[in-house]
Amino acid sequence: MIPRQHGSYERSGEKLQTPVDKVDFSVVVPVYGCSSCLYELHERLRSSLRTITENYEIILVNDASPTASWEVICELSKQDSRVRGINLSRNFGQHYAITAGLDFSRGDWVVVMDCDLQDQPEEIIKLYRKAQEGFDLVVGRRINRQDGYFKKLGSRWFNLIFDYFTGSQLDNRIGNFGLYSKRVVNSIRSMREQNRSFGLFAYWVGFRRAEIDIIHAARKEGRSGYTLRRLVNLAIDSIVAHSNALLMLTIKTGFLMAVGSVLFSLWLAVRYFISGGGVTGWTSLMVSIYFTAGLMITCIGVVGLYIGKIFNEVKGRPLYIVQSTTFDPEQDS
Repeated sequence: MIPRQHGSYERSGEKLQTPVDKVDFSVVVPVYGCSSCLYELHERLRSSLRTITENYEIILVNDASPTASWEVICELSKQDSRVRGINLSRNFGQHYAITAGLDFSRGDWVVVMDCDLQDQPEEIIKLYRKAQEGFDLVVGRRINRQDGYFKKLGSRWFNLIFDYFTGSQLDNRIGNFGLYSKRVVNSIRSMREQNRSFGLFAYWVGFRRAEIDIIHAARKEGRSGYTLRRLVNLAIDSIVAHSNALLMLTIKTGFLMAVGSVLFSLWLAVRYFISGGGVTGWTSLMVSIYFTAGLMITCIGVVGLYIGKIFNEVKGRPLYIVQSTTFDPEQDS
């Protein structure tokens, strides 16, 4: 049995009760910035979800947004008891906020989407229709991705590098936006490692998966927090967390260097007996020394990355800390 919630929380604010006992649909939205988008997001979600079911909930997870997002979430939850707000104690990151939303979700189906309205609520209907064909998860493929050139380029390179080291085949047009069955969500929730990547987790757990084309909208407010530097760090963290390929690469490189050094030694010996003289080569010697030293330091760094990840895991810290909610979490237990 997976516990209902894995972070720590403090109860505050008035208690609000969802007017339905059984939740068919949960929509998990990590919120950072884009506070003015939340009103439109709420209205469009209500309109879309009502065409499927009245038994739904909208979970807005405030990831320490610098704007007045939490105030807006509290206001929406007072207007609509189906809106459930979660306020994290600090900025943990998008994938940790998604984890918090999943831990509190109660629906048989869970939608994960961004708050900036690039993921359009109207596309949920299309995802659900596809899921009715017998799929456990249906993810959206952005056929007209409305992102900047450098973000798309970084995303493409991230997938190429990740695919090379892990042997997977990821499409850079696919993000987190999708519809996931309860057993898919429970499987993802059971994965409690510190390095979080929701899309990779959803890919790893398997089940019947479908990818459909969706319309991607332009960003309503703000700009993406995924800079080139963050994409590079994400690529390194994801490769180290999901693959031992870097370690294997260092072993193969070391083996090739050893073989190369043996062959070079044999060539030097043959040359000595043929020419009868020594081989002078201070430059080549220094180059070889620096090359070998640099390679050794790189290999040590790769091993250090893996040890660092192990260190983070064994500390056993919570993935997130909830400061407050607009509902009573103990009622979900």
